[in-house]
Amino acid sequence: MNKKGRLHIVGTPIGNMGDITLRAIETLKAVDLVACEDTRRTLGLLTHFGIKKPLVSYYKPKEREGARRVLASLERGDEVALVTDAGMPCISDPGALLVKEARDAGFEVTAEPGPTAVATAMALSGILEPVFVFAGFLPPKRKDAEALLTRCDSAKGTIVLYSSPHSINDDLALIYATLGERDVHIVRELTKVYEGVDEVTLPHVIDEPKGEYVLLIGAASAEEQKPQGSLEEQLAAMIASGVDKKEAVKRVAKLNGVPKDTVYKLTTRGDE
Repeated sequence: MNKKGRLHIVGTPIGNMGDITLRAIETLKAVDLVACEDTRRTLGLLTHFGIKKPLVSYYKPKEREGARRVLASLERGDEVALVTDAGMPCISDPGALLVKEARDAGFEVTAEPGPTAVATAMALSGILEPVFVFAGFLPPKRKDAEALLTRCDSAKGTIVLYSSPHSINDDLALIYATLGERDVHIVRELTKVYEGVDEVTLPHVIDEPKGEYVLLIGAASAEEQKPQGSLEEQLAAMIASGVDKKEAVKRVAKLNGVPKDTVYKLTTRGDE
């Protein structure tokens, strides 16, 4: 039998406050406690809708500690809402650990769904391919990011990534270095004033990045999987996109099935 406390997974707006659901507002008004990623952001949300509730911080670096505090509230029989800064909790945001532990402990867990950038970006893009793989934010370590991109690419569908204004150009360069030339829909500022979609082909650099981004990376066609241009042209294009020279040499060699030394010599021609 489920215990008395109940955890509500509540979706919140990803930009436009008008996107919150009536059910989400009703739930936030009714619960005893709100577990949130950033108390300042959530306080602004609640204040906007005239709601006053106790808040408890629940974020990635201290997720287990936050989970213990929420579980203690559930043990007391409290109704607790779990929210994130924007969108649905657990979707590339904190929450999955708490949901699992609450369910394992016998508490009822329910969802009040709301906006999510994944589905919104796919709908806005007009991409006809129905298959997509959501990977969230790229891992901070390059090797891990490359492995994730390669694994997602094996699905042969659109790869959906999140990116910040601070990392967008690095992410685009890494995607190009790992997957080669690809068509990418760069979706920016979803539900906000400057919402838009740019269709580009990698390599690509964004001038003066602002706001949050969703990247929709197209699958490689049979033709796209073949290296385009000479070794020297491929190498120059990668380096121009911001890829480190050593990494560019490695990537071009792998794409063409030639020794790295062969490609490396192309980088020293100007020194002869």
